[in-house]
Amino acid sequence: MLSPHTVRWGILATGGIAQTFTKDLLVDPATRDVSDIRHAVVAAASSSSADRAKKFLQDTKCPSSAVAYGSYAELVADKNIDIIYVATPHSHHYQNTMLCLEAGKHVLCEKAFTVNAAQAKKLVELAKKKNLFLMEAVWTRYFPLSIEIRKMIESGELGTVHRVIADLSFNENVEKTWGTEHRMVNMDLAGGALLDLGIYSLTWVFQCLYHTLPPSARRAPTVVSSIEKYSRTGADEKTSMLLTFPSAPSDPTNSHTAHGIALTNLRVATDVDGHGSANPAIRIQGTKGEIMIDHPAYRPTRYTMVMKGGGEAKVGRREVVHEIPAGHGMHWEADEAGRCVRDGKLESEGMGWEESVVIMETMDEVRRQGGLNYPQKIETLDYPVEL
Repeated sequence: MLSPHTVRWGILATGGIAQTFTKDLLVDPATRDVSDIRHAVVAAASSSSADRAKKFLQDTKCPSSAVAYGSYAELVADKNIDIIYVATPHSHHYQNTMLCLEAGKHVLCEKAFTVNAAQAKKLVELAKKKNLFLMEAVWTRYFPLSIEIRKMIESGELGTVHRVIADLSFNENVEKTWGTEHRMVNMDLAGGALLDLGIYSLTWVFQCLYHTLPPSARRAPTVVSSIEKYSRTGADEKTSMLLTFPSAPSDPTNSHTAHGIALTNLRVATDVDGHGSANPAIRIQGTKGEIMIDHPAYRPTRYTMVMKGGGEAKVGRREVVHEIPAGHGMHWEADEAGRCVRDGKLESEGMGWEESVVIMETMDEVRRQGGLNYPQKIETLDYPVEL
């Protein structure tokens, strides 16, 4: 039996999502039946100080050999790193990923990929030019549950899928909880519901209604949307999107469109009481049946499938649970990125460049319709720009 390939990671930023991802990298791959890949954390960097990076490495229980850097420039120059995980706010993804790619590093960049589609295209162009792997870190796509559901749609088990409804919303006292400076509402950090939470609603719409089509049949949707802005900062606090896709998955007549309804809100919740009483978060509706996925949209572990004509005895109903064996669930996207780097691939089939760009274009259109513009310094294609 061949030894597992070791993927050497550098972690760019030291916030909460970086901590979760790094801890998942250190989970024994055997707990999720993975034997071909293993992960090593080589270094981490904070933009403020090496001490902060050192504390991050200690808190995440990384090996003592891992190096703490006080700048991102030092991190990308480390020759022992294969791939860098970019975990900064959306506003900084373009500048940080450009830095990594220019230094010749493969990149797994958090979602939303960038602030706008033009930036995403620029990153793809550079990755292609430099022959480097680049992937938007949409971890939800690599969950066993997500993969299973895509296969069910592709096989026609649900019949023609006409509609997907997806919601990720939190009921917060926005003024009290986030004020004006928090990243969730700070325009300088590309804050707001759309890029932070709405990306997950869009993830379900796209992975069900776009990704399940043959690549040659995939077409961008038309968009009708509505935004309400948070009065204190101008960030979106509620956004609703109706997407019309030209083709419906598993349509033998190839004559139907499909509707995707993606919702996000900072003042009402998908999961009102925190106990799943208001499920489902996602509904995937086909001519033969429906799949209902429990909250949260970003970390799915349970769904219910109801088939047409199930009768009063609920014969056509079944519940499926995919527990996360260990860790938080971010290790599956890391495994995918690692295999792609090992195999010399530039992009992942599960979340390819073209689809990331189309989703960014969709969000651009939503923002255009809602008059939502971020500061020029984070919308720009210029590089480097100090943020």
